[in-house]
Amino acid sequence: MIKLLIKKLIPDYQKTHLPDVRKKYGFLAGVLGIAINLILFSAKLFIGLAMHSIAIISDAFNNLTDTSSSLFAIIGAKLATKKPDKEHPFGHGRIEYIVSLIISALIFAVGFELARTSLAKIINPEKIVFNPALVVFLSFSILLKIWMFSYNRYMGKLINSKLLKTAATDSLNDVFATSAVIVSTLISYYLNINADGYIGMVVSLIILKSGFDTAKEVIDILIGSPPSPELVTMIGDILSNVDGIYGFHDLVVHEYGPGNFIASVHVEVPDHLSVVKIHETIDLTEMKIHEDLGVDIVIHMDPISLNDEKTNKYKNIVNELVKNINPEFSIHDFRITDGENRVNLLFDLVVPFNMSSKEKTHVAEKINKEVKELDGRIRCFIRFDNPS
Repeated sequence: MIKLLIKKLIPDYQKTHLPDVRKKYGFLAGVLGIAINLILFSAKLFIGLAMHSIAIISDAFNNLTDTSSSLFAIIGAKLATKKPDKEHPFGHGRIEYIVSLIISALIFAVGFELARTSLAKIINPEKIVFNPALVVFLSFSILLKIWMFSYNRYMGKLINSKLLKTAATDSLNDVFATSAVIVSTLISYYLNINADGYIGMVVSLIILKSGFDTAKEVIDILIGSPPSPELVTMIGDILSNVDGIYGFHDLVVHEYGPGNFIASVHVEVPDHLSVVKIHETIDLTEMKIHEDLGVDIVIHMDPISLNDEKTNKYKNIVNELVKNINPEFSIHDFRITDGENRVNLLFDLVVPFNMSSKEKTHVAEKINKEVKELDGRIRCFIRFDNPS
């Protein structure tokens, strides 16, 4: 059904990279969410008050909170597609992440409130009035929430929207919460055990956990998470197939909203080619990466000597020493300054992120010691780097 609505209500629905199309996806998801949640809130509140069930009343207000989430989804989708301006030259795409964080906070609030009311229910339990019609209605509301989860997740993946993926998580939490209400009602009726508060407490922990997970995921992006392995592989494939580029390193990718990437990378090029020739190659490579992947990239060139015997000799020596210390280590930007009484080897050493300063110092000392045993004139100048 959602695919039919998308085709009917979103012109150019297949062009999900366009900001206006993304905005319409967010608007459609938000409007559907508001309509469904308002209906569920009204019905559950009426039934919960009639049955004196705190679980049903809590579930009703959870749906009301979801209405706010859907409203935030509409606002976030609209603001995130605003064009770049003087104050925000990279656009407003990260607003979508901020709104996702707000929705995560609402999920937290629902979880805490449900935990509070469940604890009160455990301390002072109230008898639940059983009504078969209630179970039928709540089962129907679960089906609606499963549909909401399904279309939010589908559209979230389709347009790569963290906002809609968070909304999908919120809908799935409602499935858990409402299922708990049905279970507690049936247990109370058939087993004469009031499990309302206990089941509500379990569901509150599930909701709090999902709120934490979604918030952490968004915060990681805002702080600066590494690019996806798929994107790194696609950029690497393009660079590796360019004549005149013999390697690359220090790939850095910044994300300014879904699909809005700005990157930089160092490429190794032969030192005997003219600057004009290398510049032409790099320009064409930047254009291809932008056209194929939609990534604005700046490429820095590192000239390397391909046929210098002395450079290759020392590079092979250092590379072998490094691999013997740790097979995961690698070197790049290798160059030498050769004098009569001293040979300086300058290179970057790529080590894991979790390596301490003390460990780095130890590795540097070990490399210097071993190369001096081979040739007393050698001194290594090492700049530590992390995997890109």
